[in-house]
Amino acid sequence: MSAVYATFGLAPAMRAGGVLADGGYQVHRDFMDFIVDGRPLLFQLSDLDAVSPLASDVPPAIFTAQVRTLLLDAAAPLEGGRCVIYGCPECEDIQCGAVTAVIERDEDDFVWRDFAWQTSETADLELNGYHGIGPFRFRGDAYRVELERLLPDGDGDGHDDAAPVRRRVLLIGARVAVLARLAAALRTIGIGADITDGATGVPAEELRTYGAVAFGRAVTARERAGVRAAFEAAGVDVAYVDGLAPIIPVLVAQIEQALDRAPLECRRLTRLTSTAGTADVEVTSTCRLRLVAYRLDRLHRTHTREVFDGTLEPGEHRVAVDGRAVKGEAFLVARTTGTVLVTRVPH
Repeated sequence: MSAVYATFGLAPAMRAGGVLADGGYQVHRDFMDFIVDGRPLLFQLSDLDAVSPLASDVPPAIFTAQVRTLLLDAAAPLEGGRCVIYGCPECEDIQCGAVTAVIERDEDDFVWRDFAWQTSETADLELNGYHGIGPFRFRGDAYRVELERLLPDGDGDGHDDAAPVRRRVLLIGARVAVLARLAAALRTIGIGADITDGATGVPAEELRTYGAVAFGRAVTARERAGVRAAFEAAGVDVAYVDGLAPIIPVLVAQIEQALDRAPLECRRLTRLTSTAGTADVEVTSTCRLRLVAYRLDRLHRTHTREVFDGTLEPGEHRVAVDGRAVKGEAFLVARTTGTVLVTRVPH
């Protein structure tokens, strides 16, 4: 077996939820991704829509058990010493498919080998093996330190601050009906949302449960400053979303973008801009990109048009956009596996 070492790390990652163009929903998931030799391992697995077992919304006891399995302090859950590396983000059922690998010790080192796509208790390496990935040999001390920082300090179960925490969103604005529909859509995809007219007098411990604050268009500069001051006084670092578009799928995408705290190098989609008749995007790995245009007509009705759906290679790309799809007040939403970006189309 190769003695060449790979580096092992963990980084916050997100499977972006959203209200899709066809009216369906995609669930929001926060998780810790595996960083191998400085890049997310997930990026090496084509355009796989999956999350690691280290997800923030699993019960603390199960989360701890997942960490101990990766440390080989607990038995592997599948035949042949195989562990789930990435699973279905919607149900996590092995029958939906999962990326698995054998994790074993070699003296002080940890080795991940024989990666495969698995839909039952037994993996078929010849038919479904990822033959170009691994084996990876990790130095045992560094590997253990990275994973053990996710374990509770005491005997209880739970995550520490290294694991992503499910956040709520605070919605502030005058159009209560729009905010109510937005809150309902966010809750449907797994993001908590509260509606208020300000943050004055809210206890600091409650403010710390929010990951983003979204301001409606009617909120004044003075009111926004007051909200920001309340969060700063509580020592809370939140993302702010200003000038919300009155289109629910776009609002949801804007908030998902704000909630994404993954390092830039751990994102597939890193840039989205729009000029007359085009959209410019940048992706860091081969992936499927879906680009949807949303616009309001003169009667404030919403029109939706998918303007691109295809696979892009790493780099910068220019996509043609039909002017009729972005006439008037319009927005573009770009979505790849795990990342979503929104931009306003200039008139």
